[in-house]
Amino acid sequence: MDLRKLKYFEAVAEEKHIGRAAKLLHISQPPLTRQIHQLEEELDVVLFNRTPKGMELTDAGELFRQEVKNIFALIDQATERTQKAGRGELGRLDIATFGSGILDSIPQVLLAFKKAYPEVSIVLHQMDKGEQIKALRQKRISLGFNRILSPLPDIRSELVTTEALLLAVNTSDSMANMTHVPFDSLRDKPLILYPTSNRPSFVDKIYRLCQLSGFSPVVSQEVGDAVTAVALVASGFGSCIVPESATVLSLPGVIYKPFINAPDESSVDLSCIYRKGDNSPLLKAFLKIVIHYRMQNSKQVVTR
Repeated sequence: MDLRKLKYFEAVAEEKHIGRAAKLLHISQPPLTRQIHQLEEELDVVLFNRTPKGMELTDAGELFRQEVKNIFALIDQATERTQKAGRGELGRLDIATFGSGILDSIPQVLLAFKKAYPEVSIVLHQMDKGEQIKALRQKRISLGFNRILSPLPDIRSELVTTEALLLAVNTSDSMANMTHVPFDSLRDKPLILYPTSNRPSFVDKIYRLCQLSGFSPVVSQEVGDAVTAVALVASGFGSCIVPESATVLSLPGVIYKPFINAPDESSVDLSCIYRKGDNSPLLKAFLKIVIHYRMQNSKQVVTR
């Protein structure tokens, strides 16, 4: 059974007359009559009663008419959804995030995308940098968010935002009373570093900043993420350097202080990574949101 026969049936059922239906369909009457006969033979049922005034649906014909309406409604729906998918407005995006990255910018980007494309399903996965790259190569995710990225031939990145670095310090520490903390005042202060895997990482960033300031950090603890690091600051284990987005971690006993006289590199990027050559409309739509977010909401990093 082809769709053309269903269209012919629908026209005859609507007009209740072969001649008027043929005129509506822009075909002659004999071919239309043959198509209706063939449809009845195919279904092995009488769809119309032929009367002097035209064509009247049988009970079976009336039921079939409703089913044909449902079929065409489903076809219209399938067409619309397919077109939306082609424009990146429908489907599923698997996105990887990491530890502290989910604290500020990433949720804002995800919310902006969800508002723009409400019919796209977003599935989040918690992965560190190495796991993200592996998952991208295996096509288990479409994109990921991360920092401190090394160039890779098969991975591309799009900058989301650049954040200033701040010092998370315990309120009992003498630095908590400073308006701005001189970076070299960390020379003899115990620091909590994170994360310790998938180098280069934020740890390497901190070592580099300390070296530029003429000292090596005194490491009190090495942990896996910013949340754990800030929790240890609250417990008095030391201080830690965090991206500005981590300041949403409001824990008793912790205060965040900007630096003064910090090295020029005292900021950190957050980027969106994806496979080279991925031309998915969904990915393109998401990257447009990322670029718009960066242009509208990028944070001004002040070099002191």
